[in-house]
Amino acid sequence: MALSKIDVANMLTGATPVANGGTAATTLAAAGLDKRPSSKPIIINGNMAVSQRGTSFAAVGDGVYTLDRYESAKNNDGAVTITQEALTSGNAYTDGFRTALKVDVTTADGTLAGTQRFLVQQIVEAQNLQSLKFGTANAEKLTLSFWVKATKTGTHIVRMYQYDDDRSVSIAYTVSTTNTWEKKVMNFPADTTGVIDNNNGHGIQIAWAVGAGASFQSGTLATAWAGNTSANDFVGQVNGLDSTSNNFHLTGVQLEVGEFSSATLPPFQHESFGDNLSRCQRYYYKHVDRRVSVGQSDNDMIIGKGGFNAAGQFEATVHFPVTMRTAPSLVIGNGTNYFKLYVSGTTHTFDDFQIHADHINATSLYKGGFSGIQGEAGNLVINNANAFVHFNSEL
Repeated sequence: MALSKIDVANMLTGATPVANGGTAATTLAAAGLDKRPSSKPIIINGNMAVSQRGTSFAAVGDGVYTLDRYESAKNNDGAVTITQEALTSGNAYTDGFRTALKVDVTTADGTLAGTQRFLVQQIVEAQNLQSLKFGTANAEKLTLSFWVKATKTGTHIVRMYQYDDDRSVSIAYTVSTTNTWEKKVMNFPADTTGVIDNNNGHGIQIAWAVGAGASFQSGTLATAWAGNTSANDFVGQVNGLDSTSNNFHLTGVQLEVGEFSSATLPPFQHESFGDNLSRCQRYYYKHVDRRVSVGQSDNDMIIGKGGFNAAGQFEATVHFPVTMRTAPSLVIGNGTNYFKLYVSGTTHTFDDFQIHADHINATSLYKGGFSGIQGEAGNLVINNANAFVHFNSEL
């Protein structure tokens, strides 16, 4: 059988090739396969696979990060536990997702007063959003999609908040069937007014409401970008905190530049676990953690190698696997004799240490008060099963 002649013109215009005499050309854009403006997903850890801090977080407070890149915003009388949930069935599972973020209400709040609310949110770094062209006549629309499962059916709200100019927009979606995975595709308008600065600061916050009080629902839902008014943020949101039987599950989060339907939405970009972890480590890096190590409970884990830069002052260097967003803060699990210093056959034990010189690519950890001699080398190690050393550079 003769091969069809390739229509070169159609190849150059982005349409699929047309066979001899054919007329039914289909563009890549119509198929949802046009080239994305960024080679990596805008949302980081959209499949909820990375959770460096742990897999279960009880009585989650305000401003607490749980699964990587996901933060809680809490102000209510109830309590929730957030876990990294393993999926084994359901629509999200058959779509290729094996993990989800689960919000489990453990103490109910039947009536949310005033400014009370609970949100799950991700903040996107500003310089990663320049393809949106916000603040210009060419500003792009956005499409947010995700898989959601909730006990509480009815109206739910997602709000986007732009930090630099204090602007926001909110869109409603409906949970139709209780405790069933449903895929949502939501279109957000372009913002020709608000400008997102080109820096490593806060760009846009995307917040999924689980519950919101009257102060966030007394106005009219802000379905177009405008100066933020709290009363317009979550109008119509059901109270997903009103029973300890309630759960809220989220996975498969993707944000696309442009307006798409469920039929034209580009496929979710499944990164390798290593690539996903690397992107998360820009914001949070788990250096060593005895709490989750396997088969190492009886061994010392090296934090860093270094030496005495002056008599009694030991410094150890830690190099980060990726460039962090900013010079990070130190997060340690500390307590009596949680750490050791091995120098020239001598062992020193101590409770904690601090950052002496910080940078986005490496840091120097410092501990003073020893009897060491300038120039002596040694190892800083973990000495307790509850000890850990992490670095935080979150937005």
